[in-house]
Amino acid sequence: MKKKLLSFITVVLLAAGMYWFKGVDLLTKTPQENPSSSAQVTLHFPSDRYPETAQHIKEAIQTGKSSVCTIDREGAEQNRKHSLASVPTRKGYDRDEWPMAMCSEGGKGANVKYIAPKDNRGAGSWVSHQLDEYEDGTRVKFVVK
Repeated sequence: MKKKLLSFITVVLLAAGMYWFKGVDLLTKTPQENPSSSAQVTLHFPSDRYPETAQHIKEAIQTGKSSVCTIDREGAEQNRKHSLASVPTRKGYDRDEWPMAMCSEGGKGANVKYIAPKDNRGAGSWVSHQLDEYEDGTRVKFVVK
């Protein structure tokens, strides 16, 4: 009886430990409001790694820009052209857009802010890597941690 109890306790502790140490997933799938469209993905953006980009995303969302990005890689070049058209380049800075150019919500009317190139390009690379496996049309909700 003691062996069975000890085995049971061990299994419970192992399961609890695995749950505890797994941590928070950066990407989680959640049901879509409209079940006929593709699943929505939530992306937890790391403000500790890319603080300027994170701050820009927060500010843009607070001013009414969408926190949801519908992936549209083919439209990225055109969106970037429209969003940056009236924003001149500035030496030592990148022009960061929210919503991003790769989002169908991006383009004309996007919020643009000057930020450090290292932060902007690192964030862009990180987001691209996180969303690599998702097809165009996937809706991604950005949550800044």
